[in-house]
Amino acid sequence: MSLAQETPAMPTNDHIFDVAIIGAGPVGATLAALLAAEGIAAAIVDSAPLPPMELPAFDGRCYAIALASQRILVRAGIWDRLPEPPCPIRDIRIADGRPGERPSPLSLHFAGEEVGEDAFGWMVEARALRVALNARLPSLPSLSVHAPATASVARDEAGATVSLSDGSRFRARLVIAAEGRASPLRRQAGIRVSTLDYGCTGMVGAIAHERPHNNTALEKFLPNGPFAQLPINGTAEHPHASAIVWSDRTAIAQRALAMDDAGYGREIARRMGDHLGAIRPIGRRWSYPLSALHAHRYTATRLALVGDAAHGIHPIAGQGLNLGFRDVGALAALIAEAHKVGRDPGSPELLARYQAARRPDALMMLGATHALERLFGNDLAPVRIARRLGIAAVGRIPPLKRFFIRRAMGTA
Repeated sequence: MSLAQETPAMPTNDHIFDVAIIGAGPVGATLAALLAAEGIAAAIVDSAPLPPMELPAFDGRCYAIALASQRILVRAGIWDRLPEPPCPIRDIRIADGRPGERPSPLSLHFAGEEVGEDAFGWMVEARALRVALNARLPSLPSLSVHAPATASVARDEAGATVSLSDGSRFRARLVIAAEGRASPLRRQAGIRVSTLDYGCTGMVGAIAHERPHNNTALEKFLPNGPFAQLPINGTAEHPHASAIVWSDRTAIAQRALAMDDAGYGREIARRMGDHLGAIRPIGRRWSYPLSALHAHRYTATRLALVGDAAHGIHPIAGQGLNLGFRDVGALAALIAEAHKVGRDPGSPELLARYQAARRPDALMMLGATHALERLFGNDLAPVRIARRLGIAAVGRIPPLKRFFIRRAMGTA
């Protein structure tokens, strides 16, 4: 069936795109690159400028990119544009403990070689991914980049009119909200969300340490929240370095963030342990309140939500961004399929298929991370003993262990 037969008529006085993406963060920009690489006419709008730039100074922020997400970034032409090689995560250790104490000997070890892969994922600095995205977007002939610009969107049954702050406007058959948790497009569409405040704060940064990390990540469950040490590439100044993600009660986090580097480093060491020798904080400290969010619908007329506009989860499993990349992979595949046969990329049928593909996965991940937070955030002795036995049991049941490995890689 031809596009003209299947797609409602649209006004011809404005330029028409198949897709308009509002928000050029990692999720929105990757989706734009994937679609444009397929020859799909797309536009992307963001309030920040996106010129190619030199690698800025190290600031401590990093992303854990799962294997499935890395494959999406490769297909989008972004991975090869990273200005420096990412650091592979080849092993993951999981332990239970308390600050200042040795972790339980009942721990769990995942090795990528157990499933025939060289790495579970890679650590990519936020600044490096931004450089790669900025380099990729302007190189795509099918993509129109509008940045810096703000957009006003009016949707109707036939499509959407996108009016930009510079006075220009265009039409699109589908609008994709990639603006983050406070998505104006989601609010405009009247899509309700459920939220949960964990009463905790996440702290993100980096440390230099005395011993090599050997590409091993540590996830340590503590009474007030999880602590993760994630391997990153060293530099001449800091040959051994790691990223940290530390979750704690907000009052404790505020006290820690107010400490000088020596005091902050001591608190990190109390939680991480001494397996990497002496440590000290490097780069900036970042913090954010921990909460969960889930949209009751992922779609509306001519609208789809992706990434944090649709869902936000606890960082206990390090899967927030990877969940957004799974949205990208599913939606891009549906739009590309429709494009090949001349079908409407914003049709109710396509949007229903997208929601059916993504909402159950996100709900399962939301439920799993919430259950983990509740289970591992409990310091009652019977619960602590039971979860330590459970951690040890996973390592002794190969099918169960392989399932958790696949989930960590984003391939299950």
